[in-house]
Amino acid sequence: MKFFVDTADTKDIADLAASGLIDGVTTNPSLIAKSGRPFAEVIAEICALTPGPVSAEVVATDYDGMIKEGRKLAKIASNVTVKLPLTLDGLKACKTLTGEGTQVNVTLCFSANQALLAAKAGATFISPFIGRLDDIHLDGMELIHEIRQIYDNYLFDTEILAASIRTANHVKQCALAGADVMTAPPAVIKSLVNHPLTDKGLETFLADAKKAGIKV
Repeated sequence: MKFFVDTADTKDIADLAASGLIDGVTTNPSLIAKSGRPFAEVIAEICALTPGPVSAEVVATDYDGMIKEGRKLAKIASNVTVKLPLTLDGLKACKTLTGEGTQVNVTLCFSANQALLAAKAGATFISPFIGRLDDIHLDGMELIHEIRQIYDNYLFDTEILAASIRTANHVKQCALAGADVMTAPPAVIKSLVNHPLTDKGLETFLADAKKAGIKV
């Protein structure tokens, strides 16, 4: 499973990229706004930090506006993936942009039927939002399983990009469910390394090495 980091903080992206732990980046208007910097400038800097896909989202809601913005975003860097909302105009724009060779991430997916439509429109990625479904007492992970089965049934190339991931357990469940990609905030990705037995074992090894006077 590929790891994307969900942030517009270039320091966090550079740190994770140096560790080899991430394969791409997802952003959205809310994350870009937090940076307080010009939109295109932030996207260009992120694209330079990782060779993987960098999702940059349009703000237009009509087909013509999405196409105009999508083409503009695609010119920023070769690894830009245009992020479009899962609406009828968004799906129409997806079909046009993917036909032009642009990668498209269809976002805000909350049902298997929506994911089916995105695949038929040629989406590169579909982003089902796990955490937001859990918030309204639905099973977000069940959606990943449903999409995986449908895509496998019909050999769709669209990759399942599990989004709205909030916990280490979400990451594990996505991997078990067969998601192609997961995107999570930097803190969640970094938390995956944590385990109390690892900490305890390291503490013991270091204490024994000190007693024995071991130096490397």
